[in-house]
Amino acid sequence: MSDRAFADSNVLLYLSSGDSTKAMRSREVLAGGPVISVQVLNELTNVLRRKVGLSWQEIDDFLCLVRGLCSVEALTPQCHDLGRYIAERYQLSVYDAMIVASALQAGCDTLFSEDMQAGLRIEQALTIVNPFAIAGRRN
Repeated sequence: MSDRAFADSNVLLYLSSGDSTKAMRSREVLAGGPVISVQVLNELTNVLRRKVGLSWQEIDDFLCLVRGLCSVEALTPQCHDLGRYIAERYQLSVYDAMIVASALQAGCDTLFSEDMQAGLRIEQALTIVNPFAIAGRRN
């Protein structure tokens, strides 16, 4: 596997955070051109609308920025099947497992996520990394 990274929605949400350290780290992750999935786009849209209260135009602008910096992995029936398997085997939520499945199908070896178990190795191919824990150790 090459050095390909996948970004979870929680990492991208910090782009607009009042937490400058996390916002900076999120920009660093994005600068690496990570892969995301349609599931990530859906989660971003939901949080930005319901919790952050952005307008549809603001959400569209944010998503256009993200899509310009990331390649987007499609959700397929095969991804869904793999995600169900991952959810059961690794005891992840279905939504997290779908993100993991997309990362695996995209050939990524790193999944940046604040919410999933940092250090968890999935299918001997993908490692979950909390990018904010790494940033915290540097300070």
